[in-house]
Amino acid sequence: MQKELITFIQRFESVVQPLTKASSLAYWTASISGKEEDWKKSEELNIELTKVFSNKEDFAILKRIKDSDTITDELLKRQLDVMYDAYLGNQVDTELLNSVISMQTEIEQKYSNFRADVKGKKLSDNEVEEVLKTSTNSGELKQAWEGHKAIGLVVARDIIGLVKKRNEIARQLGFSNYHEMSLKLSEQDPEEISSLFDELDNLTRDSFTELKKEIDSYLSKRDNVNVEELMPWHYQNRFFQEPPAIYSIDLDKYYQDRNIETLTTDYYLSLGLDIKDMLAQSDLYEKTGKNQHAYCIDIDNLGDVRVLCNIKPNQNWMGTMLHEFGHANYDKYIDPQLPFTLRNPAHTFTTEAIAMFFGRMSSNAGFLVDMKLTDEADAHKVAAEGFKVLRLEQLTFSRWAQVMYRFEKALYENPEQDLNTLWWDLVEKYQMIKRPTNRDQPDWASKIHIATSPCYYHNYLLGELLASQFNHYIATSILKSEDFGQSYFGKKEVGDYFKEKVFSPGARYHWNVMIEKATGEKLTARYYAEQFVK
Repeated sequence: MQKELITFIQRFESVVQPLTKASSLAYWTASISGKEEDWKKSEELNIELTKVFSNKEDFAILKRIKDSDTITDELLKRQLDVMYDAYLGNQVDTELLNSVISMQTEIEQKYSNFRADVKGKKLSDNEVEEVLKTSTNSGELKQAWEGHKAIGLVVARDIIGLVKKRNEIARQLGFSNYHEMSLKLSEQDPEEISSLFDELDNLTRDSFTELKKEIDSYLSKRDNVNVEELMPWHYQNRFFQEPPAIYSIDLDKYYQDRNIETLTTDYYLSLGLDIKDMLAQSDLYEKTGKNQHAYCIDIDNLGDVRVLCNIKPNQNWMGTMLHEFGHANYDKYIDPQLPFTLRNPAHTFTTEAIAMFFGRMSSNAGFLVDMKLTDEADAHKVAAEGFKVLRLEQLTFSRWAQVMYRFEKALYENPEQDLNTLWWDLVEKYQMIKRPTNRDQPDWASKIHIATSPCYYHNYLLGELLASQFNHYIATSILKSEDFGQSYFGKKEVGDYFKEKVFSPGARYHWNVMIEKATGEKLTARYYAEQFVK
């Protein structure tokens, strides 16, 4: 059996490695150009790659080997588990799989090419965000917000069709729906995740309620609107996933005349993490037709790691660059000697944790001093306000993640229900924002992740928990310090810790085994609560 598995892996890698690279490059090109022919090529290669994992004869071999329970070599056993789950999710009719890929590609293209129409002017997402952040005119705010939400009408019906197709796949494989399948095939227990979200809801509700009063009081004065008349467009963000700037500190001013690329490079270099090779391959500024968001992609699992951004010189994009190159460093420093299937992060949320750990630095007073963006005296004033900003960001995002997790779970349980009402029920409950009067639009569909990164969003919140766990461990065990708010600039031992304990192992271990090996305990919400709730 062991011999047969080794032969299978060699054959698998000879096919999948070049296809993975070609598919990744095609997606990269399409998301930059926005051209139909590039998206078509990306779709075709994605279909080719999916064909490998939908091969029923190959899956039968893997199942027979797995059922035999005779593989004793730990590395081979781990590869078998990873490949088995990857194949299992594709053991359905090929035409059904291909239709899902085609539908998702078409939807993604619509998002990429969409620009909000505001008073006859086409605005990018960055420009909509700018209006929402800077205008105090309720009419202007509403028009910008509604202009962005118009994408929902363009894609909602397509997304519901895609959800039904995904559910069809899940049911053919013996799962009740695609949401359950996604979690289980990524080594997560749906009941455990729901319990964790219930726990986090209880932990954050009271603190967020108090903060929400502060937010509403501030916005009421700023926009000259009664508190009870505040609407979603007053919250300075398309989704209220980031908080309004309610504190006197203006973090954007520290970055407005700075080179965000250089700051990112210098910071990571101080930790012994060199990103220059990855920067050279990246695409970081706005272009017509280009994906307006940000992502990191490992092209070949061999070191070709790239980042897509749309940089502006502000705190948000500073945080985003630190975040995306956190992902990039994780990919870059995975042990190249690992087998191909294990040259990935332990889990999607463990790479999110690294990205979040570093993304938090953009509002860190120590970071501002260390990067020579301000002096010690000013940093003293910034420190308390900066932490208040970070805490507000965390609690705001935590409540938003509740909406996303619970909406997607319900969406896949019953895509025929009144999704427009469901969305606003959840927004009102967890984010405590009023729904617009008589609004019955698919506002949920304006969030691209629902279509293109399904059943993934909960991993962002798990990532925040782990980021706090890493932060606590590094401060207490690596640096022997009780300062949990430092930037770690110049601390090469921090970079070494991540490289050795988190990055290098890749997917060699189950994610909770890696976390326990790296921090001495399994994933816990304790340190997140200590840092931001209490």
